[in-house]
Amino acid sequence: MLIIKDLKKSFGGFVAVDHVNLQIQQGEIVSIIGTNGAGKTTLVNLISGFLKPDGGTILFYGNDITYTSPYTRIKEGIGRSFQLIQIFENITVLDNVRTALFSKYGITQSALRHANHFGDVTSEAIRILDNFNLLDKKELVPKGLSEGDLKVLDVAIAFALKSNLLLLDEPTSGVATQDKFKVMDSIVFAIRKEGISTLIIEHDMDIVSGYSDRVIVMHEGKIMAEGKPEEVMENREVKANLFGILG
Repeated sequence: MLIIKDLKKSFGGFVAVDHVNLQIQQGEIVSIIGTNGAGKTTLVNLISGFLKPDGGTILFYGNDITYTSPYTRIKEGIGRSFQLIQIFENITVLDNVRTALFSKYGITQSALRHANHFGDVTSEAIRILDNFNLLDKKELVPKGLSEGDLKVLDVAIAFALKSNLLLLDEPTSGVATQDKFKVMDSIVFAIRKEGISTLIIEHDMDIVSGYSDRVIVMHEGKIMAEGKPEEVMENREVKANLFGILG
């Protein structure tokens, strides 16, 4: 599905992404971990089109998207949620998802005033909210949601853009510890149900271990290690550089 070859990005003399090669398969959930400055967010910005690389290639379903715009990538099926939540604060949870669907289907924004006339879109939005365990909150505005529910809504909106690949930037950041697994349960249930490929930037190792098919470790712009969570967590180089465990 996604193939990255020899991707490079520098900022002045700082090399943020250094000849990175990776692949993501259909339906796979992959987490990227690493210390601050390891290149995780830069890599995701390159995949989503918010940054242009200095070299290398990004292929999505065989199409070269290396230098295409973020909008083009959304149309191609790459959706993204951000560490800072991107939602409309003054409309309901249901209308947030319907707005994403209207955008995907090319229906004008003014249609939101008559959204109930678009029965198919409303039905689809309700199905998405049900998948993400938000249906009982569909008439609330975002200020009435918990931080965890806001995170889930943000991912549901990216999902509504018909994404085949979701890029999630720390989906549990800012969420109370006791709610993190509830948030991830809701997100992973929905993406597993639809077979959506997902690339997650995450620092919480319990989340990484519990929900990832594969883990990629970045260090100083390079991929240090990758594999199943249990394999990566036992890697001596990873333990030394990420957790300060020697020997």
